[in-house]
This record gives sequence, structure tokens and C-alpha cells, in this order.
Amino acid sequence: MSTIARILAEKGRNVSTTQPERTIAEVLQLLAAQNIGAVVVTDADGAVVGILSERDIVRAIGREGAGALGESASKYMTARVVTTDESECVSSAMERMTSKRFRHLPVVKDGKLAGLVSIGDLVKSRLEEMQQQHEAMKEYIASA
Repeated sequence: MSTIARILAEKGRNVSTTQPERTIAEVLQLLAAQNIGAVVVTDADGAVVGILSERDIVRAIGREGAGALGESASKYMTARVVTTDESECVSSAMERMTSKRFRHLPVVKDGKLAGLVSIGDLVKSRLEEMQQQHEAMKEYIASA
């Protein structure tokens, strides 16, 4: 079974982060500049304190109008963040993300952010694993 550690080894551990006091307008600039859909909100020590996605921002603007752009990230971030560690298997992480309906899963090691995986990363990994199993089965059948 493939693990979160393997995905991070392939894709890297760089994660776009922001601080809780940054404004929504600043976070939007970061999202646009890096062409990403979410940022992890961390404290000064690198601990995960929230996650803020495009959806969170759209909902905030929908409820409060353009004034939300001047508010802090902490006001609209998801503060109860579901995280994982490097040892979790991909299929288990996929199940949690699907059942709880979120697309980004921060990876934590020793209380600090160590990476981020998306549902797309997990699907890609699982498809690669299935393709390898398929090829191994074909080789086995051909040799029998």
C-alpha cells in the first residue's frame, strides 16, 4: 500500500502558508500568484491553525460583500483542520477526504506542517498503484 510519505517524496514538501492576521485580499493575491486553491494557516512556530480555501473566501464575500476582503484570514478559515501523518495509507486518506468532503489534507510531523496532499494527489497515486498491479497480473498470467 502506498503512503502519504511516498506522495510527498515525489511531489515535494513545499506548502504555501499564510498567517492568521493576513487579510483575505492578501490571501487572494497569494492564491492567484501561485495558482493554488487553498493555503494552510500557520502560527509563528509552524503549527497548523487553519486552512483557507477559495470556497471559504467566496462564501465570505457572498455573505458579507467586498468588506470581507479587509478581514483577517482567521475570521474565515476552517479552524478545525483534519490532518494526517506520513505513515497513513493513501486509500485511508482518500476515504476520510471523501466522507468529510474536503480536498486538501495537511501533513503534520512533530506538531509542525510537513507537507500537503490534495485529493488529486491521492487519486493519481492510487491510479498508478492500480496500473502497476494490472501490469504485474498480466505478466503473471502470461508466464503461467
